[in-house]
Amino acid sequence: MLTSSRRRLLIRWLTSVWLGVSVAGCARQIPEFDGTRAYRHLIRQTELGPRHPGSTGHDDARRLLVGELSQVAEVVQEQTFQYTDEDAGMTFDLTNIIASFLPDRRQRIMLGAHWDTRPRADRDPDPLVREQPILGANDGASGVAVLLEIARLLHEYPPPVGVDIILFDGEDYGQEGDIDRYILGSTHFAANMGAYRPRFGIVIDMIGDSDLAIYKEHYSVALCSPVVDLVWNTADRLGLEAFHPDVEYAVWDDHIPLLRAGIPCVLVIDFDYRYWHTLEDTPDKCSQESLAIVGELLTHVIYGQEAQGERNLP
Repeated sequence: MLTSSRRRLLIRWLTSVWLGVSVAGCARQIPEFDGTRAYRHLIRQTELGPRHPGSTGHDDARRLLVGELSQVAEVVQEQTFQYTDEDAGMTFDLTNIIASFLPDRRQRIMLGAHWDTRPRADRDPDPLVREQPILGANDGASGVAVLLEIARLLHEYPPPVGVDIILFDGEDYGQEGDIDRYILGSTHFAANMGAYRPRFGIVIDMIGDSDLAIYKEHYSVALCSPVVDLVWNTADRLGLEAFHPDVEYAVWDDHIPLLRAGIPCVLVIDFDYRYWHTLEDTPDKCSQESLAIVGELLTHVIYGQEAQGERNLP
């Protein structure tokens, strides 16, 4: 017969065993994002030179990105369309690259970035070089670099939900003040996505800056605050001090057509970048640590879905 003290000890032991089993059974491994590998992806893109529509680098980059994603994703699609610049009298082939992981899953999230670079350095302090194309280490390569490393993790560690990585073309083609010539790829995707409706999307842009500071973006907060809360609460929980709670700017980026099409989508961007649209947007202005910060955030958002149930889904 058990004494009351022994009974209490037994109950404590059984409870501890049960809790241990429960935690072990429910916990999902969240893989570690490798900022060094992501930075290598950034370098590989910039080694191709400027990657604006119509350039040799643009063709080479498309082949590189399709090849990389085809090694890890179950399905990779190229959504090619034409854009005519009537002022220049030129027609370009533009291509959105869509990589799907667990394509049969109904519940999905979308991650996006633009892979093209700007055809003109119109903010360069030297007026003599403003018609030259930029290299786009941060504005073009950084978001793609993070998503390529995310793609590797999705392949090696199957996520709890379906994930679609979309690399948009033609985001940065337009002239300042002429918004109709920007965000061409995401506009085409949104107009032709059919019944595709992920639970939410996250677009990343210019997130490689060595001095990373990411503030909330106006359109994201105004039109899909639950996704903003999800992202910033995750950053706060992880202690990612590069994410600041204030709304600092309104940016016309690839999340806009998605929001208009009914996809709750947030833009994650460091818009305070002194080399923006200049010839000095080069890899030495970026860091693997900054890529790792954003990569860690996305990894925890993706792999935290099942562990936290539906509560963290808007």
